[in-house]
Amino acid sequence: MLARVPASTCVKCKGYRHLCGLPRCPILERFRSNIRASLSLRGLNLEGSTPPTVVVGEFGYPKVPVMLGIPPSIKGLLARGYDDPIGWWGVVGLDEIIRRRSYLVSPVVRVDVKDFERLYEAELSVAAASLRPVESEARLKKPPIPKLTFKPGLSPVGPSAEVREIRVVGNATLPPKLEKLIWDDVSAQDGVVELYMSGVDVYSIIRSFSVGLLGRLRNRKLVPTRWAITAVDRALANYFLRKIRFCDTVSRVELYENEYLGNKFKIILYPGRPLIEWIEVWHPMSVFTAAAEAPVIVYNKSTPTGKTSTIDGGFDAAKVAVLEYLERIRRKASVIIVREVTPEYYASVGNWHIRETVRRSFMRPPKRFGSLEEAVDEALQSLSIRDGFRRELKSMLTRFRYGGLDRFAKG
Repeated sequence: MLARVPASTCVKCKGYRHLCGLPRCPILERFRSNIRASLSLRGLNLEGSTPPTVVVGEFGYPKVPVMLGIPPSIKGLLARGYDDPIGWWGVVGLDEIIRRRSYLVSPVVRVDVKDFERLYEAELSVAAASLRPVESEARLKKPPIPKLTFKPGLSPVGPSAEVREIRVVGNATLPPKLEKLIWDDVSAQDGVVELYMSGVDVYSIIRSFSVGLLGRLRNRKLVPTRWAITAVDRALANYFLRKIRFCDTVSRVELYENEYLGNKFKIILYPGRPLIEWIEVWHPMSVFTAAAEAPVIVYNKSTPTGKTSTIDGGFDAAKVAVLEYLERIRRKASVIIVREVTPEYYASVGNWHIRETVRRSFMRPPKRFGSLEEAVDEALQSLSIRDGFRRELKSMLTRFRYGGLDRFAKG
């Protein structure tokens, strides 16, 4: 959750002096929720409904930890609020997201990635892929002990413990298309697209992919959650690119804007091939830049064939949201996405908020411009940075785009 903050600083601060410059101590926020979750257990027994949520870890691959998140004593539809990216957006703040996710207790089951059928037989995989919360019970080997850990990039997750026994009590509700795909010999990429086209949300698709419910029957396996998110975003992005390949280009230069959780987005669409550029401006004292003295700028781009300069989950999430919109309006476009990360974003909660914020930017009326140059100037002018950094950003765009800004401004 924190990065580049020495443990010695945290020790001196003790969570109340704000020596790192953050508005509140994310370590203590996480710890308090961990304590509440642990106190809600009845000895070693855990009862509640998974929202649903599941994490397939990477450590020890190919024998990986599988963690079904369960909020103690929270059952039925109330459990949905403990992991609900679509329902959270614009309504739930960062503090509350940290508290809710940290309250989830995760019984840990270690499984070989090829032994995905073990989870299916125990109904854990179908509970994880359910459209509604599923009541579950677990008996832990040891009580989960909340820990204060000074590590960069610490995610807001609740306490976990090895499980002695875990049982799904309630009935899972699977999307009809998924019920069919479980038994179909279809590639994972085709399965992802089929689920999307049938109206299944991307988060249910990611969970289904991760727990081994998609893919060729002989090749199925568990996929660590982080890898599954990237795989699903890229499968959908490639699908959208194919769909818009022969569409007409947009006829105007438009600027879309939105913000959430201290992340501000500017998305420029302009006539051209689907070349997508991604610029991040990380302010000092935001997550991962606690020790920075000046804004940190990151650049990435995606070619019209979908190839990116650097693997970046945040870029993938934003890109799929833009391409989804272009496919919906049956147009192609060149795109510039600018993400400004402010100190309000003091804890990392995943890439879902990027995907959802960019998606919702297209629900607002855009600003229209006579040239790309004007749109870029407007987008950069609204950033809370010094003029020197604005000039650097504009120079970066001019330098890396095929032909430079001027060529497209005239188009």
